[in-house]
Amino acid sequence: MNKLLVIPSIDIKEGKTVRVVQGIPELDCKEYGSNPVEMAKLWRKENAKMIHVVDFDGAWEHSNKNFKVVEEMCSSIVIPVQFSGGIRNIDDVKNIMNCGIIRLAINTMAIENRKDLIKALDIYGPKKIVIALDILDDELVIKGRKIKTGIHYLQFAKEMLELGIERFLVTDISKNGMMLGPNLALSKEIAEQTKVKITHSGGIRNKDELMDFQNLCDIGVDSVIIGRAFYENRFPCQKLWRVAESGTIQ
Repeated sequence: MNKLLVIPSIDIKEGKTVRVVQGIPELDCKEYGSNPVEMAKLWRKENAKMIHVVDFDGAWEHSNKNFKVVEEMCSSIVIPVQFSGGIRNIDDVKNIMNCGIIRLAINTMAIENRKDLIKALDIYGPKKIVIALDILDDELVIKGRKIKTGIHYLQFAKEMLELGIERFLVTDISKNGMMLGPNLALSKEIAEQTKVKITHSGGIRNKDELMDFQNLCDIGVDSVIIGRAFYENRFPCQKLWRVAESGTIQ
C-alpha cells in the first residue's frame, strides 16, 4: 500500500498565524499563539515531513509583504515548504521561489495569465509548479476565493494536463475550515479523471476520515493538508501522520 503524506497548513495574515474559514478572512479569522516561523518549527518537532503555507494577504491584496516570513521559515526548518497565495505573474513566481520553497501552488495566474504559467513551467518544471483547484458549486474560484469564474473544474484540469501539470491541489471551498468533513468524492473524481497526483485540502476532522484518504493512495490521492483540526487538537497529529505514512492506520 502507498503511504499517505499528511501536511500541516500554516495560514498567514499580516505576518501572523491565523485560521481562516472558507478562505475568507472576514468570515472567521482567528489568530493562533505562535508566529509562522515558530509554528513551522513546532510542526517539524511534531514529525511533519512538509509544511503548506497560505498567504492570505497575497491572495486578497496581491501583496508580497509576507515573503520575508516565508524566507525565514524555509531557512529555519529542514523540511520542504509548499506555498500558495497571491501569485499573479512570472516575477511573483521568481520572488517566492527565491525564498526557498520547494513547490508552488498556482490558482489565479493559471486562468488569467496563462502565458506566465507556461514560462514558470518552462523554468521550474511540473515537480515545482502545481495547480490549485479551488472549487465552489462545481466551478473554479480565484483571487483569494472571491471571484467565481464559471469554469468547470474538470474542463480546466484537462487543459492543465495538456501543459504538463502533474499534480492538483484540490479544495472544496464549502468544506474548508468548517469542520464538516472532507469532500472525498471530489478528490477521488479528479484523480480518476486526470490520472495525476492529488493533494486534498479541507474538511478532515478525525482518524477515520484520514483512513478514507489512505485508501485512495493507489489511485493518486497521495497527500492531505490539515489545518484547523490540528490547531484545535481534534486528534493526536504526531501519532496519526506517523501511522498514515507507514500505511498502518487501523
